Amino acid sequence: MSGCHEVNYDTKVFDKPNKILLMGNPNVGKSVFFSNMTGISVVSSNFAGTTVSYTEGKLKLADETYNLIDVPGTYSMEATSEAEEVAVQFMNSKPVAILCVLDATNLERNIKLGLELQNYNVPIVYALNMVDVAKRHGVDVNVNLLSKELGAPVIATVAVKGEGFDRLKEELYKLIKGGHGACNKCASCPASNRREGDSWDRAREIAKRVRKNVDGKLSFIDRLGNNMLKPWPGIPIALFIIMISLAAVVGGGEVLREGLLLPLVNNILVPFFKSILQSFIPEGILLNVLIGEYGIFVIGFEWIIALILPYVFLFYIVFSFLEDSGILPRLSVLFDNIMRKMGIQGGSIITILMGYGCAVPAIIGSRVATTKKERLIVSTVVCFAVPCISQTGALISLFAGFSPILLVLMILLSLAVMAIVSSVLSRRLKGTIDPMVIEIPNLLLPNGKAYGKKLMIRMKHFLVEAEVPMLISIIIAALLKETGLLDSIAVYLEPIVSGWLGLPKEAVIALILGVVRREMAVAPLLAIEGLTALQAFVGGTVALLYLPCLSVFGILSKEFNAKVAVTIGVSTFISAFLVAGLINQMAHLFMSLGIA
Repeated sequence: MSGCHEVNYDTKVFDKPNKILLMGNPNVGKSVFFSNMTGISVVSSNFAGTTVSYTEGKLKLADETYNLIDVPGTYSMEATSEAEEVAVQFMNSKPVAILCVLDATNLERNIKLGLELQNYNVPIVYALNMVDVAKRHGVDVNVNLLSKELGAPVIATVAVKGEGFDRLKEELYKLIKGGHGACNKCASCPASNRREGDSWDRAREIAKRVRKNVDGKLSFIDRLGNNMLKPWPGIPIALFIIMISLAAVVGGGEVLREGLLLPLVNNILVPFFKSILQSFIPEGILLNVLIGEYGIFVIGFEWIIALILPYVFLFYIVFSFLEDSGILPRLSVLFDNIMRKMGIQGGSIITILMGYGCAVPAIIGSRVATTKKERLIVSTVVCFAVPCISQTGALISLFAGFSPILLVLMILLSLAVMAIVSSVLSRRLKGTIDPMVIEIPNLLLPNGKAYGKKLMIRMKHFLVEAEVPMLISIIIAALLKETGLLDSIAVYLEPIVSGWLGLPKEAVIALILGVVRREMAVAPLLAIEGLTALQAFVGGTVALLYLPCLSVFGILSKEFNAKVAVTIGVSTFISAFLVAGLINQMAHLFMSLGIA
């Protein structure tokens, strides 16, 4: 089975033969269908706006292979957004069939899209998903009657349990080989070019006929999902979830780091490579670059494996669970009022939380914002005040040798900068912020198979996209140290580094490497002996507000323009030295006055 890939919208895919389009509203479980039917690892999410680019893979039906395209979720074929425009383009690209996923808990809206797709006269099979959740909500859907009303096969499915997929493939293959049109020439099919209002009326009429109220009993998860949309007890539950998530990442990461990875690095990996390299490389610059103070086979293992990896791994475990369970959209609803005071709507909290994993997908994810002003505010906030998970792991390790109060203060500083930046930009930038409109999916336990695939794909992306730049940074650090260039640079920057910031001159290396990767503005501080709590906090502040890394500059230029990227970069650079310097100078002033 070939691998899948996510790409930006591209006309090449429109020319591919044997295309089957996977269509549906957002949050109906399309990505789980795609993953199960193709056997390919894909990232599936349970909140609105995740599928901004399409995904393609190979689908085997009987003895033939087809190209299955996971089209961005859309509510209508009347294109009013980028996702809907792309969906229309796909529908006009002559697919051989459509697999339309319907949500049994939101029949009218889903049937409306299903009716609109029939106007393209392409064979359709409908998958009625989440029938189990609908029954718990007291709704039973007559699948056979729905099939007659739509004039096409309708298969009941429970995607998270893998139920109904075999029959779905059979019906899809049978329909393709039968060569029937969109609605199998059934008298109940809607007329072509039906107006929007007509589709809604017809959808309501069909839903009313096929839906029957039954005695349903909400599960604990259903009741919890409903309660999480109310201020009480929603807000206390949300705060509890946030605290548990932080504890899992911070506490669990520390346990993995100290109990497993550091002993592995210090007692096994580093001694092993030292003994091998010393056996055939003479003493000198080359050996020092490899196993010296900043040696590639010393710091490389310590920083990449022991310092960063445990926190990244646990963050993605927690974040993927919050995504697939449907908790994140509920946080958006609960904190909408607070976000409004910052000048953005509650739905943007999802994008900001993505930034704690990596700024690049967060900036891309800001496309779900309905105005350019909000996109720019969210992207700037992520660059200014949201540390990526690698940087967060480095900060946790840095503060571990001091009081946990330092970590709390850093979190508060991050939130304060976030509020200030968003509030200032909301007043200065022209434009408006639309009210929040967000899809609230059912609260579900994630499917283990899809959840595991998501975790593996994200860790793979991290290892490829983050670890290589970090390794390059370590090589640069080793060369600067062993060639003496580091000491020369430190002389010129001493007034800023040692005078204004109050850091040891060795901290210069952190400023240099931080340009490549933001966590590298923190990691070198761990190697400095005798660092005080104040110096650690000041250094952490510089790293928090420092220049976005090179990959972030690239995505900012692509999503906006070079002027925006440079403006954000210069602003963060100035803010980093200004805020960190003021903290240092005020702390020394208070100490001299005997206040602290």
